Amino acid sequence: MADLPAGPVMPSSPALRASDADRDRVTELLRTAVAEGRLDLAEFEERLEAALSARTVNALAPLVTDLVAGPGGHGALAPPPAGAPAAELLTIKERHGSVRRDGRWTLPHRLAVRTAWSDVLLDLTSAVRGAPELIIELRVSGGSVELVLAPGMVLESDELSVRHGTLAISRAPEDDTPEVLRVRLTGRMRHGRLDVRRQATRR
Repeated sequence: MADLPAGPVMPSSPALRASDADRDRVTELLRTAVAEGRLDLAEFEERLEAALSARTVNALAPLVTDLVAGPGGHGALAPPPAGAPAAELLTIKERHGSVRRDGRWTLPHRLAVRTAWSDVLLDLTSAVRGAPELIIELRVSGGSVELVLAPGMVLESDELSVRHGTLAISRAPEDDTPEVLRVRLTGRMRHGRLDVRRQATRR
């Protein structure tokens, strides 16, 4: 019986390729850890560079193994289950009420605000940033939305439609503060008020 031609040798357990969502999750964990003082800036920059260039999930894992909670632990950085999507979207819904997001909260990639005759406060000054851009999609009827930005946050509002309402955006100071986050306002507002103010730069 003739020998069969040898085929290509396949690895017994090929490394799983990392997705953009995988890299984004690790990046968010690293940003949280440096903000909490569990990583110094040099370690953060070294790990962040490795995370952004990682090709496989196996290459990402060592970057956060000493930062996430183990079995029975109480750490706040426990990763999502394997295969779970990144926090791409957070939706806020309210009618005839009020919503407040401030202090230390994790920003998604996209924030959808669906409110009617409600008051909304979105304070980003102490929020944990997981991506270089935040898209805030408004579907607002009546009420008010107040957005508070930290130094270095750049606002784009050309994609936002406002009818029968008021739009008040404070100008960004002309200084050398590096950009830390780009905030894009999209969607529409009807019969409401949008106020965008900026936290003063500390000197």
